[in-house]
Amino acid sequence: MASMKELVEFIAKSLVDDPSQVHVSEIDGEASVILELRVGPEDMGRVIGKAGRTANAMRTLVRVLAAKQGKRVTLEIV
Repeated sequence: MASMKELVEFIAKSLVDDPSQVHVSEIDGEASVILELRVGPEDMGRVIGKAGRTANAMRTLVRVLAAKQGKRVTLEIV
């Protein structure tokens, strides 16, 4: 099964013009995981989407995967 980090990285690289600038870092806590997504400044709008729809869809997918693993996850776009 793909990890949450790999899923976010795959989706982000599919959306942006410059995939080499996509970086995902994972910060593990006791009960939750924080994923930080970094993209180039010119690709920020593509990742967030209109009214944040793309970002919210990514967050939903990651939450579902985390729930199956019994964890909580937060996706931050930095």
